[in-house]
Amino acid sequence: MKSNASLVYGLILVVGDFLALVAAFVFAYLIRGPLSTVPVAHPIPATEYLKVFLLLFPFWILIFALLGLYSNSIHEKRFNELGRLFIGSFVGLMFVIAYGYAFDKTIFPARLVPVYGFTLAFIFLALFRNLAREARAYLFRYDVGITNILIVGNTKVTKELVQNLADRHISGYRIVGVVGHKDHISKHYPHLPAFDNFDEAVKKIHTHDIHSIVQTELYADQYSNNQILEFAQTNHIAYRFIPGNAEMFVGNIEVELFRSQIPVIAVHQTALIGWGRIIKRLTDVLLGGLFLIVALPIMVVVAIAIKLSDPRAPMLFKDPRLTRFGSIHRIYKFRTHKRAYTDMTPENAFAKMGKPHLIKAYRSGGDHIPDDPRVSRIGHFLRRTSLDELPQLINVVKGDLSLVGPRALQPQELASHDKKDLILAVKSGVTGLAQISGRRNLSFAERRKLDLYYVQNWSLWMDLVILVKTIRVVFRRIGAH
Repeated sequence: MKSNASLVYGLILVVGDFLALVAAFVFAYLIRGPLSTVPVAHPIPATEYLKVFLLLFPFWILIFALLGLYSNSIHEKRFNELGRLFIGSFVGLMFVIAYGYAFDKTIFPARLVPVYGFTLAFIFLALFRNLAREARAYLFRYDVGITNILIVGNTKVTKELVQNLADRHISGYRIVGVVGHKDHISKHYPHLPAFDNFDEAVKKIHTHDIHSIVQTELYADQYSNNQILEFAQTNHIAYRFIPGNAEMFVGNIEVELFRSQIPVIAVHQTALIGWGRIIKRLTDVLLGGLFLIVALPIMVVVAIAIKLSDPRAPMLFKDPRLTRFGSIHRIYKFRTHKRAYTDMTPENAFAKMGKPHLIKAYRSGGDHIPDDPRVSRIGHFLRRTSLDELPQLINVVKGDLSLVGPRALQPQELASHDKKDLILAVKSGVTGLAQISGRRNLSFAERRKLDLYYVQNWSLWMDLVILVKTIRVVFRRIGAH
């Protein structure tokens, strides 16, 4: 039977959002009204003011619903949720103003009240949403709001799913059974029930204890697939299917009629097509140019410091890196290596200094080792603060790179990667998902997986979120080499 946890959480969000809006506009009224020493232009009794908003707030909540703020998919996407809250707050305020204009009714006692109301509404809504999320995660520890899930399939995705959901107090999911990988599950997760087939699972698990079924494998026997789907439908259990080639189904997907008769699914290599490429380039030129102007004084100081530390060495390091469609551009960075190891691969540099054993630690550590002997004293500071990356803004304005994109790698680093062509479907970037996800703690494969996700799921909003998070990471010195 389907769990009511999501429904209850959604209802709590509706009530909480409503109360946050009421509190925001009540405070806005008080700040500009009774608590202000400046007379208001249109004195409105508090009861009349509140009555109008109590009438209009349900429509405001409807606007939030249309923006997807009560769907399950938004619950864990904080930045996406904040963006929609901002848009919803603005649209809701416009609705209130339009109502007053249409009915020739004075709603606000002063012009600053809607400004205060909008600002406080967004702040209160954001605070409430974060508190609700934390409270939900806290209740998971006491098995409150847990969703029971049955996983069906004998694929690699099954193992990944079990690993991600195994701790119900963190994930919010209790795995009531796994069909497939019985030996692996019994060995690594002895507390989880494992079954050889679906029939065995449904015989031993009570139907009411299954809230959701996730199938990770499309069986050759169509009867087995129909059996699982029909079982879910008959018992009103949520059903999801993860295709074996999951990478094919992320990105820009369109369902269309082929020759006006046959429904087909068109999967583009990247979501960054058409108008998206134009918008992204305009963003790179405008923001990249602005960032470059702001960074120029800092770049001059850094260049002088590098030159003073080693007058005979070049200030800039021009490194050939891969970008869109496999083209190679020389990417500018401030030199951080000692002159003896400039223009060398890590393998050659460590071999030259007689420490070839360091290359294994370097690669396994996410292309990082503490106190890298190749790096100069000032280079350590530049890497720790990410100031060595500033010259890449010149590449952004030129069009060699984007502000946001997959990491720009040397050709030999990406040569053996099986998804190289997919990653190179868009321009490489100065920053990206890997950089804001703790790059020092991620393996090479994990970082490329994030690059691939970005390519296939690009959106302008994602770019803006990554840029904001990059600023936070840089100031906190997170993951800088």
